[in-house]
Amino acid sequence: MEKYLTRLRPATNRLFKKHRFLSISMVVVLLGAGCTHNIFVKNHQSPLDSVVSSTINLSALKVGVLPTQSRTEQERMIKPLDEYLEKSLGRQVDFQIAQSYEEVVDWLVKGKLDLAYLGPVTYLEAVDKGAKIEPLVAPIDKHTGQPWYRSCIIVQANSSIKSIKDLKGKRVAFVHKSSTSGYLMAAATFKNLEINPREDFSQILFTGSHSKSIEALANGTVDAAVTNVSSYLKSQKQGRVTAQNSRIIWESAPIPHSPIVISQKLSPELILQFKRAFISSPDGIEDIVGTESAGYTLIIPADYAPIQKLRQELNLIATSAK
Repeated sequence: MEKYLTRLRPATNRLFKKHRFLSISMVVVLLGAGCTHNIFVKNHQSPLDSVVSSTINLSALKVGVLPTQSRTEQERMIKPLDEYLEKSLGRQVDFQIAQSYEEVVDWLVKGKLDLAYLGPVTYLEAVDKGAKIEPLVAPIDKHTGQPWYRSCIIVQANSSIKSIKDLKGKRVAFVHKSSTSGYLMAAATFKNLEINPREDFSQILFTGSHSKSIEALANGTVDAAVTNVSSYLKSQKQGRVTAQNSRIIWESAPIPHSPIVISQKLSPELILQFKRAFISSPDGIEDIVGTESAGYTLIIPADYAPIQKLRQELNLIATSAK
C-alpha cells in the first residue's frame, strides 16, 4: 500500500509545532501486529452587562454534538462550556445533542449548525455528502499531551480472550459504523488478520455510544467492546468498569483527534473568535465527546487524509458521496 504522511499541530504554550502522523498503511500494519430525543441545553447568559447587551441583536449560534457519552454526562459537560463560549463570543450559544451519528451529519448537510463536535469519520462523511464545513480545532489528549487518541478493545478481567484472534465465536460490541475508534480502526485490524466479524463473531452489537458499549461489557451482554482509551479511562473514574474487573487486549496506532468543525457560512471574524475562544479555554473546560483534554490545537483538512484513505480501502465511502 502507498505510504503517505499527514500532520497535526499540537499546542505547546498555546503555540503550534508541526508533528507527523503514521501513514495509514503503517497504521494497518501496526494494527495487524499485535439515545433519546434531541435536546437543546438551556443556555446561561453571561453575568456581565456588556455581554448581555451585546447579544440582543445577534442570532443564537447552534452547536451540534455527537452522542458519544451518556446524555446526562454530556449535559453536565456542556453547561460550563456553554457559559464560557457565550462570555467569550458575546452572544447566545445553543447546544443540541443528536440522537445518532447520522442525525448530526444530516444537520450539517442541511446547514442547520454553526459548529459541531464530530469524530474523524463523521467529519469526512459530512464533507462527502456536501456539508460546507471546515475543521477548526481538536482536543489535546490529557494522557498523551498530543492531539491524537487510540482505539482499543476491552474485555472482562477473567475472560479467556487474550488477543484479537480469540474473539472468534464471541459477542462483540461496536459503537457505530461511523465511529472512528468504536469501529473503523478495529475493522482495519480484522481485515488485516483475515477476520470477518459477520462470520467469525457469534453476535455483533452496535450500541450507539462509547458509554453504552462499555456498559454492555460491564453487565455481560457482550464478551468484548470496541471503544477508545480515553472513554475507557473515564469510565473507570465513573465506576462503570475498573482496572481490576476489566482489561485492554488491543490498542490501535494513533488516530488524529476528533475535530470540532465550523460552518463556512460564518464570517471570518466569527471563525477567528471561535479559534481564540477554544485555544484560550481555561482548565476545567471538558471536551464533550469524551476526551479528557488539556486544551485545543488548530487543525486542517489534510490532518484527516489517512482516515479518508482507510475508509476507501475498507469500501466505507458511499458511491453517491461527493
